Amino acid sequence: MGNVRSGDILGPEGSDEQAEKVRAGFWKTMRRAARRIPFAEDVAAAYFCAFDGDTPLRVRVTLMGALAYFVLPIDAVPDFIAGIGFTDDAAVLMTAVTLLGAHLKPVHREAARRALAGDDPT
Repeated sequence: MGNVRSGDILGPEGSDEQAEKVRAGFWKTMRRAARRIPFAEDVAAAYFCAFDGDTPLRVRVTLMGALAYFVLPIDAVPDFIAGIGFTDDAAVLMTAVTLLGAHLKPVHREAARRALAGDDPT
């Protein structure tokens, strides 16, 4: 996977900041939510797909938006609410993965498996 500039994903205005927030917060949030999201491997694969330069731009933009919703603290249902905090995040992520799952390549899924098993995801 190539190094993707966030401007290539989100456009020029504010994109670097949002992409860096996703990069910085994804694995922390993912580790907290993984037990509550039955499709955690798909979400992690979506992360790798979103930052893959070979992924079509429209797919990267959509995945990055869903991942930003998952990571950023502004949320319809706050994540700290026990039992339901990640339900809205899960719905957004599941929709994105369902619509764009054909773009999740074996290399993305393997990277996700390794990352969730505890290998360094970066």
